[in-house]
Amino acid sequence: MLAAGIGSALEWYDFFIYGMASALVFGPLFFPSYDPTTGVMASFATFAVGFLARPFGGLFFGHFGDRWGRKPMLVATLLLVGGSTFLIGLLPTYAQIGIWAPILLLTMRLLQGFGAGAEYGGAVVMAVEFAPEGRRGLYGAFAPMGTTVGNALAGLTFWLIGMLAADDLMSWGWRVPFLGSILLLALGVYIRAKVSETPVFEAARAKRPPLKLPALEAVRRSPRNFFVVVGARLAENALGYLYPVFGLSYLITTLSVPRETAITAVIIGNAAMVCGLVFFAWLSDRIGRRPVYMFGALFSAVCAFPFFLLVGTTNPFLIFLAFTIVMGIGCGAMFGPQAVYFAELFGPRLRYSGFAFARELGSIIAGGPAPLIAASLVAWMAGAPWGVAVYVIAVSLVTAFAVWCGPETYRNDISQDDVQDRD
Repeated sequence: MLAAGIGSALEWYDFFIYGMASALVFGPLFFPSYDPTTGVMASFATFAVGFLARPFGGLFFGHFGDRWGRKPMLVATLLLVGGSTFLIGLLPTYAQIGIWAPILLLTMRLLQGFGAGAEYGGAVVMAVEFAPEGRRGLYGAFAPMGTTVGNALAGLTFWLIGMLAADDLMSWGWRVPFLGSILLLALGVYIRAKVSETPVFEAARAKRPPLKLPALEAVRRSPRNFFVVVGARLAENALGYLYPVFGLSYLITTLSVPRETAITAVIIGNAAMVCGLVFFAWLSDRIGRRPVYMFGALFSAVCAFPFFLLVGTTNPFLIFLAFTIVMGIGCGAMFGPQAVYFAELFGPRLRYSGFAFARELGSIIAGGPAPLIAASLVAWMAGAPWGVAVYVIAVSLVTAFAVWCGPETYRNDISQDDVQDRD
């Protein structure tokens, strides 16, 4: 559980600081020829491109994770994401090397996405396959809890460097979170290297040989479950990036909220999400995955307009309240049971591949474009956020429908092969 939670936190700290930097500094540093709004949108575009690599990473590492084991792939993905993040901290800016600066930034982002495409899925699979019967939801929550802690840690880091003078921040301060990730990378690799292979994978490998193409088998044997994962991913992933990434930029750039207040709101929202996802994961062990997940999606749809009304007041307390509600309850109710639900939809010989590939296909559609779509809608509506609210409602309703179409899995035996074929 420690390896799933801490390893995921360390790796997703790397992934999320890119999102924070996209909102705060990458525009003028790597796209200075644009006006501020267009520069931020260009940096959000590089953020979105990283998601294009994630399904390929899920396919690649998921394939070998189902054939060779969960443990070696978890170490490999950690090294890839952590290494590319460290290199971002060494990149020269546009003022130093011109067009090569955004090209190198884009390359590092693609490497980040390739590794991250299988990191979360592997951490979840490991946690769920070690979990005792009746507590898979709670154990599976350690990996999403890690991603949320990583997000909060990224926000805290940028809050601290935000205290620097503007010139210092733009000249060298922005590099500190990226370069500092090397220490977190070393700790994560050390922890994951100590973990044994999961008993479910060992038992499945002892019974039958690995599948040659587990990802293809996941689609062929259970197309409904595969597409349930893609659809269920939309709202959770879109809102999970829209609020902390676009929300940060919207508060600072459009509403002129002080940087410290905006970053604090993101930190508070992620702290609430940690509490929420653990509670809702526990609840899903009692009443099932589907009702909890659908509640989170529908609650998010209901809160879309109230969120922007609250932050539009620019009152710090109301901004903090808005982020607490939408992230702690709406996102938490989806993110908490999501880990175990997606893992339970696939049998042990194709679980890693099916989980990672289907989940990251949803990331291309939802999480990657979400900040860019939201920023474009705000620009199109001359600063008004109501188009973003409609977008939130749309993806939330699609997710609620996808989960409604899926099977209930919380009482399944995940050690048996091809669990999904019996649903």
